[in-house]
Amino acid sequence: MRILHVLHQYMPDHIGGTELYTRALSLGQLHDGHQVAIFVPSEVSSDWPKPAEEDGLRIYRFPAGQQSPSKRFRSTFFNASIQNAFTSVLHRERPDIVHIQHMIGLPASLVDELLENEIPYLITLHDYWYFCPNAQLLTNYDNTLCEGPAWWLNCARCALARLDLWDSTLLSLSIAPVFALRDRRVSKALKGAANLIAPTPFVRDTYGKQGVNIDRIVIIPHGIDPPDNAFPRKESLDNELRVCYVGGLSWQKGVHVLVQAFNGLEEERSSLSIWGDQTAFPEYVRELRELAQHQGIHFEGRLSRDKLWLVLADSDVVVVPSLWYETASLIVQEAFAAGVPVVASGIGALSSRVNDGVDGLLVPPNDPETLRGTLQKLIDNPDLLRQLRSGIQPVYTISEHTQKIIELYGSATEG
Repeated sequence: MRILHVLHQYMPDHIGGTELYTRALSLGQLHDGHQVAIFVPSEVSSDWPKPAEEDGLRIYRFPAGQQSPSKRFRSTFFNASIQNAFTSVLHRERPDIVHIQHMIGLPASLVDELLENEIPYLITLHDYWYFCPNAQLLTNYDNTLCEGPAWWLNCARCALARLDLWDSTLLSLSIAPVFALRDRRVSKALKGAANLIAPTPFVRDTYGKQGVNIDRIVIIPHGIDPPDNAFPRKESLDNELRVCYVGGLSWQKGVHVLVQAFNGLEEERSSLSIWGDQTAFPEYVRELRELAQHQGIHFEGRLSRDKLWLVLADSDVVVVPSLWYETASLIVQEAFAAGVPVVASGIGALSSRVNDGVDGLLVPPNDPETLRGTLQKLIDNPDLLRQLRSGIQPVYTISEHTQKIIELYGSATEG
């Protein structure tokens, strides 16, 4: 089968859950004998219009230039250069199926060409972008969780806040129709898909509340590629709790909540390693460094895939202190694959990915005091940590995931 994946950004320029997932799935499909290509806009590309060959994958990086939030928003309505680039890749690849991983910054009209040429496509719902331009259901004006568009007036308020413009009812009323138009264009993309894929029931149900027919949404948990050889666990010395954070260093990830919680722990009995790209949001990272008073807090920088399993083997617990409704969280699965319990915010998909008291512990979001107390409990009670470790079940692998995805492809192409 000839498969074309489409997404908004890719490695090495950007490393996040969607990018890592796309690469893992693509390699799994390649391993099973399929021909796989990826189309992605890029800030810089020396290969275009030729694809770069990476691990057997053909990566078409179209040089789209700098992608500011406003430019990405406008591109949803029209972007002739990306549209033409996509057309050329379609002609070259002639895919049997197109798998859209993300459309932020891409023209919604991409799907028109697929429908006109009767090329079936699927969409994976990695976040909430299809009804929330911010993608994460967090408001720009007060950083609170959002339940979705309310006549698009709250969407207009978010836009005004992002642009640092004065918030007024009149301005919101004048901007709201733009978001209504966006909704119509994006909804067309959802409706034309052979299937929608959600990684968790929470994502399916959230889209259902926005009027999407949940019967069209197939739940397939994300799979991971665990290491071939298990890395031996390094036991801590002097009953020290070694805490690890791996992920984006941005406000919605709640890293500041973890740092605040950690500041109150005994330095001789606890340490925290924070792994993540420090260049994406440098001002936030600077604030984190100023906030960190505990001498055991270390900012480690980016974490390569090769080193991930070594870092997890050297950790007692992974903390996921998110403030937004996470849709899946690959790091939870990776921690479990390494035999490491997880302490996570009890919201979004995290509340079902972590079984409270079985393989990890759930805490309220944005509550450093409760998080500190939970970590202190693990310090004082090593038996609890061992109990949680023993409750971890085998994780869903990328091989199992790939098989389910290919079955969906087959149904779509046959239809």
